[in-house]
Amino acid sequence: MSVRTLLPLLQRLLIVTFLALVVLDLVEDSALALWQVFLPLPLAWAVSIAAGRLSARHIRSADRAPVEVEPPVEGRWSAVNSPADRTPSHGTHVYGQTYAIDIVAEPEGTGRPGFAALWPVARAPHRFPAFGAPLLAVAEATVVHAEDGQRDHLSRNSLLGVAYLMLVEGESRGLAGARRVVGNHVVLDLGDGVHAVYAHVQRDSLAVRAGDRVRPGQLIGRCGNSGNSTEPHLHFHLMDGPDLDTARGIPFSWRGIGVPKGGEAFTAHRIPGGPSPASPASPAD
Repeated sequence: MSVRTLLPLLQRLLIVTFLALVVLDLVEDSALALWQVFLPLPLAWAVSIAAGRLSARHIRSADRAPVEVEPPVEGRWSAVNSPADRTPSHGTHVYGQTYAIDIVAEPEGTGRPGFAALWPVARAPHRFPAFGAPLLAVAEATVVHAEDGQRDHLSRNSLLGVAYLMLVEGESRGLAGARRVVGNHVVLDLGDGVHAVYAHVQRDSLAVRAGDRVRPGQLIGRCGNSGNSTEPHLHFHLMDGPDLDTARGIPFSWRGIGVPKGGEAFTAHRIPGGPSPASPASPAD
């Protein structure tokens, strides 16, 4: 096991140790001093910094030209977090997401619920136009991982919702590991050491399974709100291996679109001669 794999595990172990010491101190009169109870926290912070610096050095040595692929969606969408604005786009190199992008559906004539300061605290996922939208293969590829058993939760796009996501849900998902952070997801092997990741896939929506071969434009699943997600959206990125814990990010470019900037709307058209994906699933409460 490499150092890059061990450091995140050590960080999670230190945080779990801190939580256990706090519970122990509350349940019974612990002989530990207060500084001993809180010691795992600065250690976890130090490990996190070390892991980030190691990943950054690792990434810089792996810089390469963008890989051009087909867009993973159809219709009108807009970018939220984009590598066109900064890298790493999500503030971290972990999970191979240095050049990751988040996109939300913005169909003409259909409103998308905006951010709420106080109310409603949360909304059902089907209130968002991205929920159930087809996700398409970006190239001829082999499916190396596909799972869709995690639930689609309510939105987190309010002040209270975001606070809950950052302080409670995000931390617990981080402790549980990569698959709980990205939620339901698909990993495609595009060949030449390039892998595509689709995160936050809708529960029970997969049209493929590991080992399947797919063509560009083929339906592989539907957009959902599983994992560490504020609202239904697609998180997409390329990386140099199939393992989220050890892979390095690879820059991408969508054919005919490029890399949209944050807030930029774009329209993805059906691939000429490609398969026609089915219409989005009907909303369900």
